[in-house]
Amino acid sequence: MYRHILEFFFCLFFLTGCTVKPLPVDNTEVKKLSMMLRQMDGKIGKAAADRLSEALFFETASLVKKFDLVSPPWFHNTLVNTGFRKKGLCYDWSDALYVHVVKQGYSEFDFHLGGAYIGEYWREHNVLVVTAKGKPFDSGVVIDPWRDSGKLYFAKVKQDRQYSWKERKDRCVP
Repeated sequence: MYRHILEFFFCLFFLTGCTVKPLPVDNTEVKKLSMMLRQMDGKIGKAAADRLSEALFFETASLVKKFDLVSPPWFHNTLVNTGFRKKGLCYDWSDALYVHVVKQGYSEFDFHLGGAYIGEYWREHNVLVVTAKGKPFDSGVVIDPWRDSGKLYFAKVKQDRQYSWKERKDRCVP
C-alpha cells in the first residue's frame, strides 16, 4: 500500500515538474552584475568585473545541463533526495560555483560560501558570496542560481529580503 502511494506521488511530481533548458546569457544582466561587482570597491576594474560576471552566468548555464535541472527548485530537491537526480541542491550550486571561480584566480575578489537557516533541514539555503578583496562578507554580492531554477539571482548581501546570510567558513574549500 505504502509503495503505491509513493508511486502515485512520484508520478504526480513528474507530471508537474519540467526540465529547465539553460537560458541564453542575457548581456543586460551580465552588465548589471558587473556594475554591482565594481561598486563594491573603486579598485575593481571593469575588465575584471566583466570577466567574473560572464563566468558566473556561463557556469550557471553549464550547471543547468550538468544537474539535469528540473523546475521548481523544491521538485528538483525531491528528485535529488530520492535518487532520481545526482546533484542540484542549493549547496551543489554554491560549491560548484565556488570551485569554478577560485580556480580562475581573480585577484580583485574574495569568494565565500554563505548560508541562511543553517541546520534547519527544510529551510537551509546556501549561496556563493563575492566580495572585494579583503572586504567583509556582509559587503558582498549574493550569487544564487538555485532560487530561480537556473536563472542567476544576485543582490547585495544586506539587500536580499528573502534571506539573512551568514558566512560559512566551515564549508569553504581552499
